[in-house]
Amino acid sequence: MPDDEKIEIENINVPGRVERVNRAKYLAMKEALLAVLPNASPGMTAAETKAALLPLLPQSLYPEGATAMWWLKAVQLDLEAKGTVQRENTKPLRLFMTS
Repeated sequence: MPDDEKIEIENINVPGRVERVNRAKYLAMKEALLAVLPNASPGMTAAETKAALLPLLPQSLYPEGATAMWWLKAVQLDLEAKGTVQRENTKPLRLFMTS
């Protein structure tokens, strides 16, 4: 995979660390995640989020939802680091957009 098909992402739990991941999968997951997350607390659990976004993911990248939870978490942590998504400190964890 050429370097231009990768994108750098951050992790709110490990400040300063950057990982390079598949651009197409990242962007598809980001688009789906931002489409389903509410704009305010209390937000959605990971299970609710996954159920809502799976139908929005391209089958060519996520056949039958394969690896969707890993990508959901990677994109969530990156968007938290960027301030786009926020977590509600509950059990289970709930996510929402910061508006």
